[in-house]
Amino acid sequence: MQAGWRIGSLFGIPIYLDSSWLIIITLVTWANASEFSAQWQPVIAWSAGLAMALLLFGSVLLHELGHSLAAQSQGIKVNSITLFIFGGIAAIDRESKTPEAAFQVAIAGPAVSFMLFVILAMLAKVLPDMSIVKFLAADLSRINLVLGLFNLIPGLPLDGGQVLKAAVWKLTGDRFAGVHWAAKTGKALGMTAIALGLFMIFLANNPGGLWIALIGWFALRNASAYDRFTDLQEALLQIKAQDAMVRAFRVVNADMSLRSFADEYILADDRQLIYFAASNGRYRGLVRPQDLQTIERSEWDRQTLHSIVHPLPELISVSENSSLVAAIKLMESKNLPWITVLSPAEAVAGTIDRGDVVAALAHKLNIPIGSAEIKRIKEEGKYPPGFQLGAIAEATEE
Repeated sequence: MQAGWRIGSLFGIPIYLDSSWLIIITLVTWANASEFSAQWQPVIAWSAGLAMALLLFGSVLLHELGHSLAAQSQGIKVNSITLFIFGGIAAIDRESKTPEAAFQVAIAGPAVSFMLFVILAMLAKVLPDMSIVKFLAADLSRINLVLGLFNLIPGLPLDGGQVLKAAVWKLTGDRFAGVHWAAKTGKALGMTAIALGLFMIFLANNPGGLWIALIGWFALRNASAYDRFTDLQEALLQIKAQDAMVRAFRVVNADMSLRSFADEYILADDRQLIYFAASNGRYRGLVRPQDLQTIERSEWDRQTLHSIVHPLPELISVSENSSLVAAIKLMESKNLPWITVLSPAEAVAGTIDRGDVVAALAHKLNIPIGSAEIKRIKEEGKYPPGFQLGAIAEATEE
């Protein structure tokens, strides 16, 4: 669920306001009202302060809208734009397909800020002197210049980090290498800002260092998140279906009567099992126990499993050499509890469920996840909180 308050939409993109943005509105209103109160009446000064805060809101929104429209022009869905204490973020479905396209999305935001800087600076020059509108235009132009330049710092999660990612991607041909380099730079910048902020607070006795330290913490946290997200994407592409699959199914004789199948397997097994039917050395398909209910019980002795089997070509499946990304995408898009893995000879090689996905990923990345947790995931058919592999796979291009 999207956090924050929805305040409208632009170009089909929902706009949300995080509660932390109220801090910025309050601080900007107060700071500008204090500055304007030396020249104007209190009511005018506070009104101008609030107007500046709202115009700053608009500037950040237009910055993020620049990213969003550039992404939409590439056929990428933009899920939302959220404004919060440290600026804004456009949530997009997937990455651009080429480094050139990624650069276009990254640079679009700063480009909008620079355009606003130029337009507002020109407007300020033609407005009457001592006009409060002139002051607002001049201040807002400088803010947009700073916003554009600050975002070009070459480290994630800033736009400059996205530009660096695109550049490394172009030079190496590896998108993941670009993200890792930009994330490392972002983490280094974040730690530097935290150190500088703490120095200002404790050694220089400057409370303004708290804001710098908070920005550094935000940059460090988000750069680390980019790194982890990319590690997961890489692992999901490297792990093949055959590496994650298990043989958690039984093969039964397709020539068996429905009565025999019910007595020997359904009533005898107290677990939910997967059944595939075979005859004459060939897999015939999947047998779903619930399909027995579609046949009159009086027919169970005369009809065989052939009458209810679901042929392999009709099943949603992946090959052994498919990436785990493909398996996850199919399970999520079709809302399946598990998926069939077929061998090159079109025989059933295994099955994969969400527990198998997590187990394979944990093994690949040396993440300590116990067997009890894997069992729980298998039973519930849900990924652990904070481990939303469906969304990660959806954002991963093969």
